[in-house]
Amino acid sequence: MATRSVGNSWKQLSFNLIKRTFSTSSPGSNPSTTVSKSKRKKKNLFEVAQFLPNWGIGFHMAKTHWSGVAYQITKINLYKDGKHGKAWGIVYKDGVPAADAPKKISGVHKRCWKYIPNSKKTEQITSLPPPEPEVQAT
Repeated sequence: MATRSVGNSWKQLSFNLIKRTFSTSSPGSNPSTTVSKSKRKKKNLFEVAQFLPNWGIGFHMAKTHWSGVAYQITKINLYKDGKHGKAWGIVYKDGVPAADAPKKISGVHKRCWKYIPNSKKTEQITSLPPPEPEVQAT
């Protein structure tokens, strides 16, 4: 019977060696730390807008899965915490306004919003030519 226990321990040791050899994770790495570094928490509309001037009013924002559609933010009502509220904006499709009046934006609390940088805040351009410098005759 002593040979059986020695034989079983040999099998146990060889099984553990094979198990460690073909293991998918290395002994020094922790899978929970590598996942948290690569996965970033997405932001809702208010978390994106808080870093823009005047809370993003006049800037274009869209959901990440939309293509060719964005909102120009016209009004924001924030709750006290600064991360929730209501927002209104004008719909833009392919860079052209699709509506004249602002509409309440749905899904502002969903974590999938992004700022559209290439369509910056629209500034009114005056059609007046720049004033000429005055020259005094002496």
